[in-house]
Amino acid sequence: MKSEEFDVVRQSLGGISRRDFLKFCSIMAVGMGLPLSAGMKIAEAIVSPRRPPVIWLSFSECTGCVESLLRSNHPSLEHLILDLISLDYSETLSAAAGHQAEAAKNASIMENKGKFILVVDGAVPTKDNGIYCKIAGNTALEILNSTAPHAAAIVAMGSCSSWGGIAAAAPNPTGAKGVPEILTGKTVITIPGCPPNPYNLLTTILHYVTFKKLPELDQLGRPKFAYSRLIHENCERRPHFDAGRFATQFGDELHRKGACLYKLGCKGPETHANCSTLTFGETGAGTWPVGIGHPCFGCTEKGVGFSTPLHTLAVIKDFTPPTFFTEAFPNKEGLPSGLKSLATGTAGIVIGAAGAAMLTGLGKSDKSTQDTHSSGSGTDRSKEE
Repeated sequence: MKSEEFDVVRQSLGGISRRDFLKFCSIMAVGMGLPLSAGMKIAEAIVSPRRPPVIWLSFSECTGCVESLLRSNHPSLEHLILDLISLDYSETLSAAAGHQAEAAKNASIMENKGKFILVVDGAVPTKDNGIYCKIAGNTALEILNSTAPHAAAIVAMGSCSSWGGIAAAAPNPTGAKGVPEILTGKTVITIPGCPPNPYNLLTTILHYVTFKKLPELDQLGRPKFAYSRLIHENCERRPHFDAGRFATQFGDELHRKGACLYKLGCKGPETHANCSTLTFGETGAGTWPVGIGHPCFGCTEKGVGFSTPLHTLAVIKDFTPPTFFTEAFPNKEGLPSGLKSLATGTAGIVIGAAGAAMLTGLGKSDKSTQDTHSSGSGTDRSKEE
């Protein structure tokens, strides 16, 4: 990487040192499941003078996915859209409106055929030829079918775009569908969540920009670096599940002490995502549904979120032991010391885009972990109770 190229990036990153920048890129590589040596390729991609153009389409959605992106700080939104990518069209974030916005979108598509990344959030109504969602006189179905063929990569951002989400929940009056169901025969990267963690999108885009190919995907099109393991496997309440300690009512003693929420309908045992290891919204560890005492809804799993009643028991799937075992009960600060180690070892790596700045302030494990019973025995106990 040439020094003059780095100087440009240095200014945009607020004077970050060359060493910290390369460290940031190396951590990003690890978060993608790549060797540290791939960090140099990521660095070269970031300093490239040609930013990848992105067209962001929003259909039947609540804007939660865009709001989630607005909350990312590593990189910040302005650094993302001004320095790393070229966000050529977004209804929510565009300064232009009406005919000007549509003209900008069409111009970008024509100029960047086969080169731009198409991001779609929101489900696509298909009933009655899709008349239940129209933009600039065209239905969402028409816009998607006319734009997708020209994209280099297609990303479905959020559960609605991935497989219909809440818009497609029964009785689904608009015939809403996810993007993969409409663009049959095309590879669509799905990043489900309601909303999804923005770093799952940022890392996916950076992987594509760096290596000119998609990250490894599972059978549902989800990037494996983010959706390969069940939430339950690294949940901070996992030791309670293994030991058979379950909250049975909101506000009861075990619920207040942080016991497992399985009997309250937590879908973590059947939901693949990195919610339990990747901090959300830049608000610190524990700020996710299970962390604040509410069962996982299963929004990243097709056929679970928006399909299964919230408080019904989850289907226990096969799962491996957690990466780290946390303490049985939280300390007075509400954060198990073992969880601090989990946040450092897992969230700090996957969130990678924080670079060196994200590594500071993360806690250290100060106590041996407890309750290392096998997951199998915990499952048997939960069924018995």
